[in-house]
Amino acid sequence: MAPSVQQLEEDIQTVLPTKIAALGKDSQEAPKETPRVKRQIEVEGGTTTASYPQYLPTWNHGQKYPPLEPFEYVDPASRADPALKDLLPGGSKIQYLTPAIGAEVHGVQLSKLTAAGKDQLALLVAQRKVVAFRDQDFADLPFSEALEFGSHFGRHHIHPTSGSPEGHPEFHIVHRLSEPGKSDFDHFLAGRNSSVSWHSDVTYEKQPPGITFLYIFDGPEVGGDTLFASQAEAYNRLSESLKERLHGLSAIHSGFEQAEFSRSRDGVVRREPVKNEHPLVRTHPVTGEKAIYVNTGFTRSIVGLKKEESDALLQFLFTHITRGIDFQARVRWQPKTVVVWDNRTTVHSATQDWTTGERRHLARITPQAEVPFETPYVKKEIEVKP
Repeated sequence: MAPSVQQLEEDIQTVLPTKIAALGKDSQEAPKETPRVKRQIEVEGGTTTASYPQYLPTWNHGQKYPPLEPFEYVDPASRADPALKDLLPGGSKIQYLTPAIGAEVHGVQLSKLTAAGKDQLALLVAQRKVVAFRDQDFADLPFSEALEFGSHFGRHHIHPTSGSPEGHPEFHIVHRLSEPGKSDFDHFLAGRNSSVSWHSDVTYEKQPPGITFLYIFDGPEVGGDTLFASQAEAYNRLSESLKERLHGLSAIHSGFEQAEFSRSRDGVVRREPVKNEHPLVRTHPVTGEKAIYVNTGFTRSIVGLKKEESDALLQFLFTHITRGIDFQARVRWQPKTVVVWDNRTTVHSATQDWTTGERRHLARITPQAEVPFETPYVKKEIEVKP
């Protein structure tokens, strides 16, 4: 399987293992090895033009974690006052990006939100699917404060293969810096017509992410936007007959290919890969909206269907989502932007469209949410006008 854009690491050198000297002249202990660590800072010769070097990615082969345990999740949006007064006070401004999905907010500082404001943030994002907040100080927060903020929305997910700041595996780092034509991504794109790779993050987990945060440090002057599509509106556009048929079906989501891709490039695998089965139509626990829950990054097959049947139905759904420009939004990154989206009802894709070699560097905080569930199909009543 071709890797998703987010799975592509930079061309970086490997720090070879170093042997630890024996404790004594007659020691019989076997020499120990320190874990191999890949560091972006070393690729750049120990100095960097990155605006936030503390967030540069590292890949530590010594980081190993056990399988994820289930946990009880309560969506903070379920506690929110729908008036959103603690989130959008007087003087703030919200502008919708499209009728179906997206909003941009000015005049709100996320880091200063109260607990009530954070609950209302979860509700707004559940309603609008993706919200861009401008002029934020989030990148300047200490690691501990950024993680404390994120923990309000669920348990932090540690990505099994991506780069992270040294000592802080809870952050997923998105980073690209290379001379034009010489990066792994350029080699990957050589066999493709487009960089678009629609996905929802780590849907192979038993409890995939819900409210998710991505904030920027550096980006190209033009390019590198992120696209979002509403899986809820994609569901709404289907015929009632197809909606009814999709209910009761489930699909396999797999992280094995991602782990194998990382291993094949001598990358890290912090936790052994898993597969999980999720409903094809997922219900949001707060809004009650139904959403198609498949993506090209991790959905492999539909349970109970033969391969040809499964492939054909999944391809229809993938194509339906990618062609739905009237339920998509494009977020253009600006300095000090934080983008918040609901991974349960959206898919997204980076656009790797700049060829100037400029650095694109962001960090993601990825709180996990509930086990995906579905509610019964309810036929939409069509109003007949006299």
